Amino acid sequence: PGAGCHQGHASSEQGYPATRAWQVGGWVSSPAVLTARGGCVPTRVPQHKNFPSPWNPQHLKIGPKIDMGVLICKICACFYLSNCSCHQDLDMRFGFDLCSEEMAFLGKRKRYVASALKNVFHLQQDLQDREVPVVAIITTGGGLKSMTGLYGSLMGLKKLNLLDCVTYISGLSGTTWTMANLYRDAYWSQKDLDSHIGEARKQATKCKMGCFSMDRMKYYNKQLCQRKEEGYRTSFIDLWGLMIEYLLNDGKDPHKLSEQQEALCDGQNPLPIYVSVSVRDSYSTNDFKEWVEFTPYEVGLLKYGAFIRTEHFGSEFFMGRLLKKLPESRICYLQGDVLRCLGTEALWRGAKVLLTKGQILSLMLRTRMYTPPGPLSSALRGALTDRFSVAQHHNFLKGYQLHNNYLENKHFCRWKDTVLDSRPNELMQNSDLLGMIDAGFFINTSSPPLLRPQREVDVIIYLNKAYKYYSEQKIPFPKISLTDEDKKNLKECYLFQDSDLPGCPIVIFLPLVNDTFQEYKAPGVKRCCSEMEEGQLDLTSRFSPYCMFSVRYTDENYRRLLNLSEYNILNNSQMIMQALQIAMQRRMQNVC
Repeated sequence: PGAGCHQGHASSEQGYPATRAWQVGGWVSSPAVLTARGGCVPTRVPQHKNFPSPWNPQHLKIGPKIDMGVLICKICACFYLSNCSCHQDLDMRFGFDLCSEEMAFLGKRKRYVASALKNVFHLQQDLQDREVPVVAIITTGGGLKSMTGLYGSLMGLKKLNLLDCVTYISGLSGTTWTMANLYRDAYWSQKDLDSHIGEARKQATKCKMGCFSMDRMKYYNKQLCQRKEEGYRTSFIDLWGLMIEYLLNDGKDPHKLSEQQEALCDGQNPLPIYVSVSVRDSYSTNDFKEWVEFTPYEVGLLKYGAFIRTEHFGSEFFMGRLLKKLPESRICYLQGDVLRCLGTEALWRGAKVLLTKGQILSLMLRTRMYTPPGPLSSALRGALTDRFSVAQHHNFLKGYQLHNNYLENKHFCRWKDTVLDSRPNELMQNSDLLGMIDAGFFINTSSPPLLRPQREVDVIIYLNKAYKYYSEQKIPFPKISLTDEDKKNLKECYLFQDSDLPGCPIVIFLPLVNDTFQEYKAPGVKRCCSEMEEGQLDLTSRFSPYCMFSVRYTDENYRRLLNLSEYNILNNSQMIMQALQIAMQRRMQNVC
């Protein structure tokens, strides 16, 4: 689906199905028909500037006459797409507009945001829909550290009565653990967060060695066998997803991503967006990478404006049609896809323990043990021999080609993430499989989906930094200027804006730093001598208990990190409110 072909459908906001749909216009035999003279006659397919260009084969050299009549040399489903009004529709959505479900959610969410802003700023009148700013929280990865930090930040926003002002939350790696756990509760943001935080503390501080017990290995093998029978390609990533399930839960987690729609039905919570990156085996991440967003409604490749329903991710597609529907994956498998950095070191430590036991056992036994190949052994073997951390799924763009003029489409060109964009012949055919890795391998940010102009984000609460990327990609973003002193010692909060740049969001930059928290236990409340140790957190050193590879915290370490994250939000509430006020003023001016 070339970028050029998207424009014909971009006006539709109906999602599945649409009033004006992309549909099958006819079937043709392709690539050619051999005539009685052995020549090659190209098939004729109606063309349109917004439709994918057909593949026109070259003429073969005419050889001796063959008295065989007409022979179809190859038949494939090379059908054209037409923009017509018909009851039949594709199982994919093409276009850069938001899906109808998200549009409906936004209408409901505005009521919560408008009410919260009116209460916080003591407004005399209700805000009109066009006056309500869109606020987004952008998080970054980092294992248990980012998971715990997000809990603290959300708790701070909750205490300020600002959590209801947020429309979107995006995450990758460890922050998706927080999001996935919270969205099991359909009304989590309308309740006290203490119970969720208490459960997270329990999981973060428990012993993780049971992850490698024999009972767990049997469970992994059973689950992987079941997944393979369902039609999925199993790999180490699926095994890692099952390990994450153990790290974060007491038992089996049956939840699925599409079930989180229940937490959005009334607009009662922010919309969660999970971010990953698509890669290709034959290219490095620097040479080829494409953003993939997951929401409870859709999964899509942002560059191409191609989306499928979340429950269909992993199923087999061809030319926009669902050929073989697989059962929707449990969310632990998606967590294995979207977040894989955490715990790698600890995982190998556990594997080494098992390997050492196996070596000792082999020295004691005179006979050889033969292990039949299975999903579990294949997954472990893949972890040792394959390109690490690449998940393979059926590519829902299978069967499509890029439009010849795809580079002319502004939506496609603005994501200059891959050198292959300048080599059309490298992108013409989509592979059968979609390779995916943690976005943290490339750039530790979950921002790209929220910078889509269709989401009209006014304020970004940024819980880390990755601002150089935006200037390189020419994405509307305020210029970030930090002094040399700030670069060495970051402050708790910064506010950046550029009123002269259209579509540029206001950015509240909240890096996770330990600054005034060392001397203050709450905003304006100094620590006494006996409390000074509570404010000491080593966040950056090589021996920090909060390094990315930590899979277990002590109660003390968890509590301190949680309190620090909450404190940094509370201590900078005035700057956050200032950004919201500026956003409301901008909206009101635009309405006038």
